[in-house]
Amino acid sequence: ILHDGVLEGRKTFGNTMKYILMGTSSNFGNMFSVAGASLFLSFLPMLPTQILLNNLLYDISESTIPTDNVDSSYINSPKKWDIQFIRKFIVIFGPISSVFDFITFFILLSIFHAQAPLFHTAWFIESICTQTLVIFVIRTRVVPFYASRPSPLLLASTVSVVAVACILPFTVIGSIFGFVRPPASFFAVMVGLVAGYLVLVELVKNWFYRKYSAIIDRKP
Repeated sequence: ILHDGVLEGRKTFGNTMKYILMGTSSNFGNMFSVAGASLFLSFLPMLPTQILLNNLLYDISESTIPTDNVDSSYINSPKKWDIQFIRKFIVIFGPISSVFDFITFFILLSIFHAQAPLFHTAWFIESICTQTLVIFVIRTRVVPFYASRPSPLLLASTVSVVAVACILPFTVIGSIFGFVRPPASFFAVMVGLVAGYLVLVELVKNWFYRKYSAIIDRKP
């Protein structure tokens, strides 16, 4: 019983760290994107009610993290709370999402000639897709899905939230929040952006854990 309790405690700590790393890096990146967008946009990059809806959907997708599987390599040894590690993670991974946000902004303004409603809608969708799907990369040190599979509930909640975000602008509820129907070509562009973002995060993740393994794996 004691052994099982120790393992369960390590799993709980591991899933808690997933939430903290995902949430803090995402929030840092979003605030950086908003601050940068304010320098060249004549309107808000997203309306306050849309931001609240974005945060609600994001939190729903994360609510199933406690059910997630934790890699056996992680629970083989005890871990400690390390603010230095968290700070490094935020500073490195937060700006990556901002880079893809700025690419999205450029495409919306230069190719789609987006006015405020389309801009709000497109960034809302792109933001939800990137910040929720990235959990599958962040949740493990190894290759996602191939070497480490998420729990069915985490997979279901994340995919459901992405689907809701993409469908919402085509509904009456979406119009209440000020969304408009984006062109089909935007979704093709978004798929490429999201895929590129996840691949880059995976590559940076591998580099990050190699570089800071001494800090991450040191005994408490």
